[in-house]
Amino acid sequence: MLDTFAVRAAATPSLLFPAVPDLVWGTISFAIILVLFIWKVVPRLNSALDARRDAIEGGLKRAEEAQAGAQDALEHYNAQLAEGRAEAARIREQARDEARVIRAELIEQATADAARITANAKTAIESERQSALVSLRAEVGSLAIDLASGVIGESLNDDKRSTAIVDRFLADLEAADRAGEVGRSKAKA
Repeated sequence: MLDTFAVRAAATPSLLFPAVPDLVWGTISFAIILVLFIWKVVPRLNSALDARRDAIEGGLKRAEEAQAGAQDALEHYNAQLAEGRAEAARIREQARDEARVIRAELIEQATADAARITANAKTAIESERQSALVSLRAEVGSLAIDLASGVIGESLNDDKRSTAIVDRFLADLEAADRAGEVGRSKAKA
């Protein structure tokens, strides 16, 4: 059978069935190329693939580290933001407390100033009243003496005597005025 196959192969060149020497030399050439490929190319290809895998794994590791760093930075930022907000709230509350204290101090000071001004005004009014009373007594006394002099027909220019008469008259008027006030207050009660 082989002989038939060989005879046919030698007799007619076919593309599907090459000649035996071509087949042997082709197989030996293929084996040599295969050995060279396995010996030289495959290790380089494996080292290139390993380097690529290491680069990808390193990139993934760096990306994970960068993501973890970004997450830590985000947490740190959020913590600082929360701390800043708490500090701002504390400062606002402190400012409100200080404003309340200052307001209370201002109200107290204004109240004290108002009381002082009122007391000064009352003192000034009382002083003016006393001054007006003294002036009025002198005027009323002098008018009363002039009037009494005109009614009596003689001069009452004696200062001591006229002053005593005027003072007694005014005291009687004040006593009568007080008695009228007491009577009015009893009538109201």
